[in-house]
Formats: sequence, C-alpha cells, structure tokens
Amino acid sequence: MRRSGILLHVSSLPSNYGIGTFGKAAYDFVDFLSKSKQTYWQILPLGPTSYGDSPYQTFSAFANNPYFIDLDILVEQGLLKQEEITATFYSPQYVEYKELYEERFIVLKKAFHRFNTNDYAFQQFVFHHRKWLSDFALFMALKVHHGGQSWLSWNDDIRLRKPEALAYYRESLHEDILFQEFMQFISYQQWFNLKKYANHLGIQIVGDMPIYVSYDSADVWANPQFFDLDEKALPREVAGVPPDNFSADGQLWGNPLYKWDELERCDFEWWIERVASSIQLFDRVRIDHFIGFQNFYAIPYGDLTAANGQWKKGPGYKLFAFIKRTLGDVNIIAEDLGVITPEVRNMLKETGFPGMKLLQFAFDSREESDYLPHHYEKNVVAYTGTHDNETTETWFKNLPKQDLDYCLEYINHGHGSKVDSLIKVTLACVADTAIIPMQDYLHLGKEARMNIPSTTGNNWKWRMVNNELSDSLLEKIKAYTLLYGRANLKDR
Repeated sequence: MRRSGILLHVSSLPSNYGIGTFGKAAYDFVDFLSKSKQTYWQILPLGPTSYGDSPYQTFSAFANNPYFIDLDILVEQGLLKQEEITATFYSPQYVEYKELYEERFIVLKKAFHRFNTNDYAFQQFVFHHRKWLSDFALFMALKVHHGGQSWLSWNDDIRLRKPEALAYYRESLHEDILFQEFMQFISYQQWFNLKKYANHLGIQIVGDMPIYVSYDSADVWANPQFFDLDEKALPREVAGVPPDNFSADGQLWGNPLYKWDELERCDFEWWIERVASSIQLFDRVRIDHFIGFQNFYAIPYGDLTAANGQWKKGPGYKLFAFIKRTLGDVNIIAEDLGVITPEVRNMLKETGFPGMKLLQFAFDSREESDYLPHHYEKNVVAYTGTHDNETTETWFKNLPKQDLDYCLEYINHGHGSKVDSLIKVTLACVADTAIIPMQDYLHLGKEARMNIPSTTGNNWKWRMVNNELSDSLLEKIKAYTLLYGRANLKDR
C-alpha cells in the first residue's frame, strides 16, 4: 500500500512562545497534511531534553517534554492569564533553549498552582503511569533541588537510592514532585487530543525511539541493574560507532550500555514496557540504530574518541520475539543505516519490520551503495534525507562533481529544481512508504539543518515560520502525491 508523509519535529512548528507546541500550529499542520493527501506525520523523540538539547539524549524514555505544552490551551482552561504568557519575545525562526529553560517552568508553575491536584483524571493518570512516573517525578525534583546537576554528583545515599533517602526526599520534595506529575499530565493530555484529531483525519503519527537512553536519566538512576555500571554506578563502557570513511574518530555517543543478560532474565520487561508506551503514543515507531540489537559497539568509559571500542553481541531477534509474544504485532520502522552484516539482515527479516533507504546515501562514489532506488524492495521506508543529514538543497551544493553528474543523470533532471527532482524519485520508488523532510519541500539550505552528528551548540533549533505553509506548496505536494499513487486512502 503506497503512502507518504512529512518529517517535521514538534519543536519546529511555528508558535509565539519560543518552540513548537501541541497547540494550534500543530492542528494546522495536520490539516495541511490531510489536504495534501499525506498519511504520515513523522516526528523526533518527544522526551524532555537535557544539556545539548538533543531529543536523543533525554531525562526519560517515557516522559514528554514540558516545552511542548501549549500555553494558549492553558489560558483557555483558566490555568493561565493572557498577560502571563506574552511577556517575552522569542525568535520565530529558531528555538531559544536557554530562554525556555529560564522562563517556561516559572509560567507552568503558575498554572500548577491554579490546578486541582485532586482532579480525578489527574489521579488516574498518576496511578496508570506510576511504574515510570513515580521515579521520573522524583528524579526531576531532585535535579531541581541539586541545581540541575547530574545524579552522578548527588550524595551517595540518594544517588544509590537508599530506602531512607528515597522516603525523605519523597516527603520533603512533595510539592515539586506533584509539579512534575502535573506537567506530564498536561503534556500527555494535549498530545493525545492532537493525536486523536490527526487520526480522525486519517493522519498517522510516526514516533521515534532511540535505542539508548541518557546516563543522566530517570531510567538509569531508577534501574541501574539493567545497565552496565560499576559498583559506583559509573558506566564501564559506553555507546557509539567506530571510525569509517566519513569519520576518522568514529562517534562517541556516551550512553550507558544495556546488560542484556539481566534484561533477558527479567523477560525484557523494561524494554516491553518502553515499546508498549511508545505504541500508545504513536501509530508507528521508528527505532533508532536498530543494528545495535544484533551487534553493539562498546567504548571504554573515559575515552575521548570511539577508536578503541569493540563489537559485542546484542539480544538479536530474541528481544522482538518477547515483544511480539507480549504485545502482538507492533508497527515498527527499523533504522538500519550503518554496517549491515548478514546477521543484521536475518534479524530484520525475522521481525518483518521495514528498514530505511536514504537517497542522499545513493550517489557516493567512495563506496558501493544499495541505496539506489532500483535496489529497493516494497517493505522499506524511503527518504531524501533525515534530521541527521544536510537539507537536500545544501547536499546538492556540496556534492563532488562526479557524484553530482551521476545523480542528475540518474534522476533524469532537466530544468527546474534539483531538489524537486530528487523528491519525485523518492516518491516514485517502489517503497511502500516515502517520507520527505519539510525542509526539502521548502527548498531550505544549511540554516534549516536539524542536526550535525557529533557536534553540540547549534543543533535542534530550526523552526518554520507562519507563512511557509502556503497554498501553492500544499497544491504541489498534493500533485506529487497523486502523481505517484501515494494519496491518503481516506480520501482516495
């Protein structure tokens, strides 16, 4: 079944409050997707971001980012006053994380003080999500109490979760814990209202799940037995990828690694709960670095590069057999970019999950490629590029002449936009699903790139402005979608 969609993170939506939210602009974007005959809205992880602002390094694998709470909706609910949310001017083009960190929680706390925490729906939410929310709310309250410091620097009694310390802080930080629970309640409520609206119009949400979690997260602090930590709760080894033709030092991600033997001993319960949470939040879930379930790269903790790591065996298909047995068939997209060994291919085949194909990877003369569309099968998801790539506009400008000439000949480019030609080839390919980043439809350049891997400081900031979703753009996307037989079945 041929379908298509657009990749645009929530943070990149227009708003007056420094970052995209689950508010009006999100509903407007769903309308845009519906009218342009799309089926999918793909986003990045929704978790609460930490230092570096990456949605792939968050304080929780289960929680939502409070920054995505729409303030206008809180005004409508009587939890905020209009004058309380219009005091600060934010850039319309970029997310200003520093200002958000300094100001947003002050505003949300005003809403919290007007909220009745005896509300039945709130109490039900806290009870239903208690397995992760209880530790997460305490963890975040403790972080505030410790001035934002990593849990590594906390006193041993609470860092190592001594029962008397846990009891003490649960009582002394009770109000702060309630505030954290309130923000998750409101965020989840707004998200599910948005998702319900999208689903009603035939739009499915494609979420994103990083394989690893951040060391400075409630997940690691509350479940140290599932991570490869020493007796001081420090990682023994951390995650990354080895050096290759594109990176002499490899990529040092720094995430703690899983103790897969311990997880298996517990029937992968933590992972099953994580997947169960994701399939409630989203209609499809992309799992990042899928190859890491078969083989993962382990780098000694403290190393400054990824050069000295070694490959180790992951759980392979066994994990997904447990997931299927417990949850049934789950709608997962496997991000299988990287070193694809025969074992990885077999694991992917056993799961039946679609892998990913990127057109930007297809024309590199430095190595052989199976990313050219004539190699594709139906059970894949095709992209021009993703959040980790250059925008296609910039990619064309930076292509070596040999690769550019080959690409233009392959895509049969004549006149007009090279970006549109690549988009058309992506939509025309045999893949069941094709996803195009919003930046490519807008023909944006390097200013709109979401992420440059292994760098910090200027990533995850790009935002659309209000007038970019024009009628002419809608009609163009709709025409392409109809031309290549990918129109949303709800309207076909």
